[in-house]
Amino acid sequence: MATALLPSSFHNGYRQPGKGTPWVVESKEIGDDDEPHWITPPSSEVLSSTVHNSLGLNTLRTWPTIYDGTNSPHGIPKWWNPSKEVDVLICGAGPAGLQIACSLARQGVNFRIIDKAEQPLIAGRADGVQPRFLETLHSWGLATEVHEEGPLIERTAIYKDGKKLMFNTSHQSDSRYRGLHIITQGQLERIYVRDLLRHKVLVERQSSIVDFEATPDQSPSSHPVVIKLRNEKTGAEETIRSKFLVGSDGGASMVRKKLQIPFDGVSTDIYWGILDCKFESDYPHAWVFGSVISSKHGGCVIIPREDGYIRLYTQLDTSTTGPIAQSRQAKNSAEFQESGGHVDAHSVTADEVLQQANKIFAPYELKFAAPLSWFTVWKISERVARSFSSPDCRVHLAGDAAHIHSVMGAFGLNASIMDSANLAWKIGMCAQNKAKLSTLGPTYDSERRYHANRIIHVSGSYLRFICNSTFPLAEFNHVNKEWPPLPEPQKYQPTAGKPEEDLEFLKTFFGNNGPFLLGIDADYAPSVLVPYKSPAAAIAPRNGVRAPNPRVCFDMEKTGYLYDALTGAARLHLVIFASDLQGPVRDKLKRLAAAMSDPSSFFRRFGGLARFNPVLITKCISYEADSFLMSDGLDILRENCTVLYDDRAPDEDAHTCYEVDHAKGAIVFVRPDLWIGTSVFLDQVEELDKYFEAWLVPTEEKSTATNGINGHK
Repeated sequence: MATALLPSSFHNGYRQPGKGTPWVVESKEIGDDDEPHWITPPSSEVLSSTVHNSLGLNTLRTWPTIYDGTNSPHGIPKWWNPSKEVDVLICGAGPAGLQIACSLARQGVNFRIIDKAEQPLIAGRADGVQPRFLETLHSWGLATEVHEEGPLIERTAIYKDGKKLMFNTSHQSDSRYRGLHIITQGQLERIYVRDLLRHKVLVERQSSIVDFEATPDQSPSSHPVVIKLRNEKTGAEETIRSKFLVGSDGGASMVRKKLQIPFDGVSTDIYWGILDCKFESDYPHAWVFGSVISSKHGGCVIIPREDGYIRLYTQLDTSTTGPIAQSRQAKNSAEFQESGGHVDAHSVTADEVLQQANKIFAPYELKFAAPLSWFTVWKISERVARSFSSPDCRVHLAGDAAHIHSVMGAFGLNASIMDSANLAWKIGMCAQNKAKLSTLGPTYDSERRYHANRIIHVSGSYLRFICNSTFPLAEFNHVNKEWPPLPEPQKYQPTAGKPEEDLEFLKTFFGNNGPFLLGIDADYAPSVLVPYKSPAAAIAPRNGVRAPNPRVCFDMEKTGYLYDALTGAARLHLVIFASDLQGPVRDKLKRLAAAMSDPSSFFRRFGGLARFNPVLITKCISYEADSFLMSDGLDILRENCTVLYDDRAPDEDAHTCYEVDHAKGAIVFVRPDLWIGTSVFLDQVEELDKYFEAWLVPTEEKSTATNGINGHK
């Protein structure tokens, strides 16, 4: 949110402006029987920006007892008793770290999460989530609260040199969440913190890692990572042991530096001045997502936000001859010359950024219409860690600690959810001795680093178009030679007065990268999780791609999407396509049913319903399926599977979406992060035996996870 919530009233059944502070419940002196037990906890009003304009100050309301974790001024809950021996320590409570925590909490993994900040982010930074982000949160039960927060972006306007270059629909996808959803990073962090509180987890504030090392003991029951922590507020230190350490501690990651992992890439000469504010403007698309470009002065990016606010990114020229330098020289020539003609980007004022924006917007004009909600100056760096994991896979990097890039494409926040979802289920299963670290652990680096390298190229290409920049794109010479080649980056040569060339760039760029910009095109290279696919594959979607999410029927009174049945942070989803349960597919279903009851088959050996989530999709109507599944030994499918009914028209049903052979059927393994692992025909159950044997631990091998969360046993 951009500013503190105003009082509201629902007296007439809908929200209207209210008066006073209706959320405050105070103690009353009218007798014990009428005395409320619950009273409103203390709140505080904090400035959302350290820089202001002439229209005043902007504040946000925060609730320390809810959001500030161990730094709450009102004390720590009595149940708080963190353990000195945990499965996972998460260093950094930004989005990446909090997302990993939310997943681990749902898995029952014992963890602690620390952060050096006093509280969650108040304002600014990331501001939009892609459909794939929300699909992941849906599997954790958190999507609704996020996608309903701010505007939905489905159109883009781009002007250059005062003339319209493009105004069209954009951000279109087959996802139920369609386009780009606007939400501030601070609001997202507060959603996660509330979720963790429900799981009896507190973020340990003003805490940091002093040092860590991994010991040689790599047995499943060991806690080989020894970590020294310090409370920056009290100076107290403690040493804890952990099975895994996650460094989600930002672009200057201490964890990455301790591991001596190079941060490959470039630091560009591009600076953004970023303003969150309300504006008055005669620009015709001021409240539409898009860009305004000047061949002479650079570019601006517009992101419409809630309640009429706009985030405006403005490219700054901080050279000795740029407009900001000239403005300062005119105001105070002696002082400017004394500083050697250099402009400190972080001393640039909001008014100077607005002046620069007006040069770019000309002939249109912008004026501040409210106090600043947030302001900063940001230099663009494009870097990827040379490895996302330590050699023993006990320490991992996530989010900005692993990769940083420009704002173009909103990849910072949205890549973090992919890191988090990919890593959390893997270390969660390994910590509980449900999976083999030696084979599953390395797949995090191989899958997520390839995607990060592609982000740098895609985001960097678009950045250079918006900024009329010829700054070279980052080159990565340390990619895994077994990975497929990265798509060739699209290079832009700045043009003046040639809109046809700009339009050709945009047409090619969005044609090649549209789904990637929404997070739904992010395939993973072959590995133990994503085996090479044979030409005679059971389904058309490739191994290692996002699992398609068609509409289905759940029962006579409910329809939804396939993902509605694929929930849980670490469930192994088996999607069984069973056609109409008759003909040749029925005989193959009998073999599957027999395998599900066989103690030596993968389903029973690796945990049955405790680990697997079998979902059967049939072309039958519900009352037909009930009768067909009660004979021929198929009752085990009815008892163990969530049965979905594929009753949409044949040109849009789930079987067609996955291109299933109705005579052979198919079993599709969908990973907990909702990527396709592998697929087989219904009568190839033995192939799943070999597939899961490679990375799962049979259930007879005792789990070694510590009970509880945050050491609560």
